[in-house]
Amino acid sequence: MKGLLSDILIVLICFQNVYAQDSLEIKSTQDTVISKFNSEDTTHQLSYKKLIVPTALISYGIASLSIKDLKQLNFSTQYEISEHKPDHIRLDNYTQYAPGVLVYGLNALGVKGKHNFKDRTIIYGTSLMITTAFILPLKHTVKEERPDFSNNLSFPSGHTAMAFASAQFMFREYKDTNFILGISGYSLAVFTGIYRMLNNKHWFGDVVGGAGFGILSTELAYWLHPKINNLLGGKKEKSQTMIMPYYQKGNAGIGFVKNF
Repeated sequence: MKGLLSDILIVLICFQNVYAQDSLEIKSTQDTVISKFNSEDTTHQLSYKKLIVPTALISYGIASLSIKDLKQLNFSTQYEISEHKPDHIRLDNYTQYAPGVLVYGLNALGVKGKHNFKDRTIIYGTSLMITTAFILPLKHTVKEERPDFSNNLSFPSGHTAMAFASAQFMFREYKDTNFILGISGYSLAVFTGIYRMLNNKHWFGDVVGGAGFGILSTELAYWLHPKINNLLGGKKEKSQTMIMPYYQKGNAGIGFVKNF
């Protein structure tokens, strides 16, 4: 009898050890998957690397307002343009929003981006609002005269800012799934900036500075999105749920993990 009890006790201890080992392995696997998912999803993080390009562009634009050589470059560029007497077209009024419109069109055709309709609308709308918040006060504060002398609202270029905000939005939505498609919006943004100069509405420095403000606005919009989404009652960005079936060494079951 004692021998039988001893055997049963040994079996139970072995079973418990196997079960504990399996549980630890499952938990370790689940933690690894969730950790990897969270570490790779940097969509809404604002790192210094994302600020290098817009900061450089904005810095150049501001410097062009006062540094003699950069102001001379503004004048010489505009002089070269005026010598060729290009036709003034108003396509730039529409191309400034074209990359953003393309994102919605592509999604409608089944080419999915990073976010669903609701989330990308919040992000894009926030980006355009931030751009406007940057541009309008600066125009009335700086009071730089336009090349055509029509008013003193030249710096920075609002059309170019909107165009690059839209292009950056398109890039962020598609860079992970279709990089070439993601960067294609910049061609429309550059076209917009060039035509602001061809139409004699902006100096070169205005366009460069506007591009920087547009890119910065979109980066801020992505960073703010989780906070805005929470205010609107959306789900927390880091909340993840995973159900994982498992079978190992004769033991089967289902693991459920909720990560907050």
